[in-house]
Amino acid sequence: MEFNHFLSSYFPDPNYGGSRLFSDMLEQAQTAERLCYHGVTIPEHHLINILLTPSPLQMAVKVASVTERIEVVTSVAVLPIRDMRVFAGEVAQADILTDGRLVLGVGRGAFAYEIERFGIRMEETRSKFDESVEVLIALLSEEEVCWNGNYYNFEPITIMPRPLTQPMPRMMIAVMNPEGIAASTRRGFHIQTTPLAGKPELFKAQITAHKEAKAGMGSKGDDLRIMMSRVGFCAQNEAEAKDILARAYDYYGRFDNVFTGPGEVENGCIISLPCLQSIEELEKNLLICTPQKMVDKLSEYDDVGVDEFIMNSNLGQPQSQHLEAMERFAMEVIPHFHASAVEFESR
Repeated sequence: MEFNHFLSSYFPDPNYGGSRLFSDMLEQAQTAERLCYHGVTIPEHHLINILLTPSPLQMAVKVASVTERIEVVTSVAVLPIRDMRVFAGEVAQADILTDGRLVLGVGRGAFAYEIERFGIRMEETRSKFDESVEVLIALLSEEEVCWNGNYYNFEPITIMPRPLTQPMPRMMIAVMNPEGIAASTRRGFHIQTTPLAGKPELFKAQITAHKEAKAGMGSKGDDLRIMMSRVGFCAQNEAEAKDILARAYDYYGRFDNVFTGPGEVENGCIISLPCLQSIEELEKNLLICTPQKMVDKLSEYDDVGVDEFIMNSNLGQPQSQHLEAMERFAMEVIPHFHASAVEFESR
């Protein structure tokens, strides 16, 4: 099982400033490479102070410019709010500028608050996403593409320049329900998924759906992988774990507000509402714990066949504390799941 660090742009205090926020993300990316993580993942959200990265491709190019080898994944680029004729060219450019390290994770969007403020009804994002994916693939992999669909109608065009990665950059689909995971796998897509703060039974069903679909594809499914994203924090001791858990409770009060709740936002800041789960339930369902407990919990993911685990650790703690947790995770947890030990070079 490989490991990926999620560059979560949580912004509970806007006075912190966007410059410091994005500088922190870049420092985390460099730290992840130094600690031999396999990749980093970049979110996309707009108009709110959680997971905010308005242009994940811009951030991917910047991350690639300050690193040398680490994989750079978008999680996810929201297709229904974009015109694929423009976006395909941007993807090709990002593929070139990242030297082929880009993995394009795409999805339909999760928060009605932001999607609908762009003039798109949430209930039509599925159908628009499905067509957008097909248009995007065609534009990236073919020349003189024309289209006659529900959302796109255009005469033959060729995006320029062509992507560096042939026949097209690697693409992953973000999907949570097991049926959708199986269907996307059978279509030949890599998968990004998460049970959010859900129970272990859900992530096991998600992985099983991918593996069974992949097995039915024969050799065509050999290279397909599934990435699992979870919120967690590798704590130094129980006291630190308790502090981070309290931060997680506040984080999910905001997340639930825009994900399944009323979408109450003031001046770009999500109002923290009572969390849908108790703090005891969050403690059980999240991965906020000391290193040995983390190893035990991650063993479940390794056992069911997760190919890459994405750790989302930004719950509003100071950057120095975040970096220490990354290093602790790399030194005391990752080696239990790697054939070779992490090579750490102190600076």
